[in-house]
Amino acid sequence: MPWIDLNRSIRRTLLIVLLPAAIALMGAAWVIHGALLERMAHSFVEDRLREEVGFLRHRLNQAHGSVEALNTGAYFEQVLHHAFAVRVGSRQYVSPSSWSSLLVPLLEESRTGFIRRTGADGEISDYLAYRETFERQGREAVIVVAEDLSRLGASQRELHIWTAVVSAVLLGLLVLVIWIAIRLSLASVARLQAALKELQQGERERLDIETPAEFQPLVGQLNQLLDTLDQRLIRSREALANLSHSVKTPITAVRQVLEEREQPLDWDMRQQLARRLSDIDGQLETEMRRSRFAGAQAGKGAAPVSQARELLWMLGRLYPEKDFELETAMADEHRWPIEEYDLNEILGNILDNAGKWAASSVTLSLREDETGLVIEASDDGPGVPQEQLATLGARGQRLDEQAAGHGLGLAIVRDVVRRYDGRVVFDLSDSGSFRARVVLPERISL
Repeated sequence: MPWIDLNRSIRRTLLIVLLPAAIALMGAAWVIHGALLERMAHSFVEDRLREEVGFLRHRLNQAHGSVEALNTGAYFEQVLHHAFAVRVGSRQYVSPSSWSSLLVPLLEESRTGFIRRTGADGEISDYLAYRETFERQGREAVIVVAEDLSRLGASQRELHIWTAVVSAVLLGLLVLVIWIAIRLSLASVARLQAALKELQQGERERLDIETPAEFQPLVGQLNQLLDTLDQRLIRSREALANLSHSVKTPITAVRQVLEEREQPLDWDMRQQLARRLSDIDGQLETEMRRSRFAGAQAGKGAAPVSQARELLWMLGRLYPEKDFELETAMADEHRWPIEEYDLNEILGNILDNAGKWAASSVTLSLREDETGLVIEASDDGPGVPQEQLATLGARGQRLDEQAAGHGLGLAIVRDVVRRYDGRVVFDLSDSGSFRARVVLPERISL
């Protein structure tokens, strides 16, 4: 609905939706009440008319069909509360007499049952009559009992108007209740806004306020995001401190050698300086690579199947003599909660490692099971001695992608997976070849 803008105001949206709904429901209830009231009133009148016709028939039987027995003053008018007309043979009786012009013609009607007349002349413009015929000692007997519906309709309209008044009052109370409920419900949003302002001003470190159950996941995610930002800030500071400490000493040594005027730079000294500079370059590259690892982030996701196909195509060109296969039941557009660069680091390193040592083929498997999001790469190479599996990708291993040997780049994989609270498993397949398995939690916490 274009006239409802959910991004503008929750309060306005609730009022736009709830108020017309309340008015429509109250109006529908009022219309239904009128219809039910009309139906119940007519049903009540019909039942009364049948009962009074039966009463008059019983009195005629007791009087042996004598119409004069009904002419006993105001008795029947007080008992029946309805107008009636009775004809037995050629004799007839109408009570009260003001109904004669309306009921006498009904005595001559041929049909029986209920007869409705509207628009009649005189004071009585709308009435309902019940006509019944029977034989009494060989003579036709007719009884007609009628009710003035105009007076009943006036009573119904008065009751319906009072119902409308009460409904309007109830609607006003309902609107007030809706308004109060909306304000009370959104009060937690105001508290959350105030807490965020205090957080921005440094007056609090976390959102530890009480919120409704619907907002608790949001507060939890915000606190996790703050924890993640703090952890990244700490890692960045530690990385800068480590980098400064690591390169300060070799840079000082190189500078001292270069500033020494009396000492000539022979070939051995040049090689030492080159090695020192290579070490500094390697440390810089390592720390820069580590700083690019994003870790779990809100709103970030990667398409593992598409990225895997691109990497397999590239590695197929790099190792043309080897086959790279992908096994997965996931669609190309399926996404995982992992940053694209991090997923590329994981896939690229384990596939490059497998491609270097494979004899002829590499198989990459992507799946989701009860353990989480699983990446598995296996090759048909010579494998790794069992006692060396535990040392692959160990902390402190040099992250040099140009070095030969199993475990190449696997330390990078461990670093990236650790940021997502996952795990890396290196083992051997049934054929004895090397296999790397990465398991990420299905719901990665920030």
